[in-house]
Amino acid sequence: MSTGTLEVAAEVHDTFPINGTDYIEFYVGNAKQAAHYYRSAFGFQLVGYRGPETGVRDRASYLLQQGKIRFVLTTAIRPDLSPDAKRIAEHVQTHGDGVHDIALWVDDARDAFAKAVERGAEPEKEPLVLRDDDGEIVTASFKIYGETVHSLVERRNYRGLFMPGFVAVSPVYRPPEVGLLYVDHCVGNVELGKMNEWVEFYAHVMGFRNLLTFDDKTISTEYSSLMSKVMANGNDRIKFPINEPAKGKKKSQIDEYLEFYQGPGVQHMALATDDIIETVTMLKHRGVEFLTVPTTYYDDLQKRVGKIDEPVDQLAALGILIDRDPDGYLLQIFTKPVEDRPTVFYEIIQRKGARSFGAGNFKALFEAIEREQALRGNL
Repeated sequence: MSTGTLEVAAEVHDTFPINGTDYIEFYVGNAKQAAHYYRSAFGFQLVGYRGPETGVRDRASYLLQQGKIRFVLTTAIRPDLSPDAKRIAEHVQTHGDGVHDIALWVDDARDAFAKAVERGAEPEKEPLVLRDDDGEIVTASFKIYGETVHSLVERRNYRGLFMPGFVAVSPVYRPPEVGLLYVDHCVGNVELGKMNEWVEFYAHVMGFRNLLTFDDKTISTEYSSLMSKVMANGNDRIKFPINEPAKGKKKSQIDEYLEFYQGPGVQHMALATDDIIETVTMLKHRGVEFLTVPTTYYDDLQKRVGKIDEPVDQLAALGILIDRDPDGYLLQIFTKPVEDRPTVFYEIIQRKGARSFGAGNFKALFEAIEREQALRGNL
């Protein structure tokens, strides 16, 4: 496969079928306030809760939903009451607010877990059956990079809201949604020399294929560079780009992340929309801050990417980037970090046929990131 191009379609044998991303769980310092941020800024709806009022004494979790996206925000209330709560508190102490679990929806959690472990995955939690009046859910999990895990969630015998232990909530405050539909991909940052190790993990343990490869010549600026490989399952519903730093004149964005997160973890999640102009306009009005590129980026844009449906002046006013591959084009924009630590951020993406990840925008994007790094004194 040539660098920066899509792999030619090949026969893929997933270790186990994956239906999609089930949920993403964050460990946070204050879940109630974090939930309010994602509701007011990103338009998520608070639909479920688990905590002391439901009989769980050591932690609280808020279930947020928009389209097919489910975020679970969990905080430790009494770390002294259980090993799990202690681990949540220690995770936040070390990393700040961050992603702990990228959960995958499967048909048979026991079988998927057994196959993953047989192929070398390190177990996190053995299969567990959770029951209530709405049926049962089977979950299991195994470790990936850093302190991140993949949970496997089997829902075929459950009719309830989310999973046993959560109760439905209907708050008065219900801000309008912003048009976010599903998780397009989740990006992990790992240490220098570890990218190929995790590429092999996803290939061998889960049967994923290397969809795209970017080397340090593709993703580079005058000062820094990185390397990235995109792993995808057979139906392309799950895509995990994995980044590692490369040598440069100054500190790369991956180095900055690893320093402040104190290890590998999830760098950003790409959330899909079918109207990026409307979505980004609403997000900006709610206070979400985005990276900006020079207005010269839009000079002769259509000569570079061809005809597009969206008005270029509106894209330029919002700072939305455009790139094309053989299957179509995409529009994308990246938030600034959503916390004081320069770690987690979001990508808003609209695909109009394109299957790639915006390689034509890398230089402009990373120069924008470097400007923010310089302001923080971390370049």
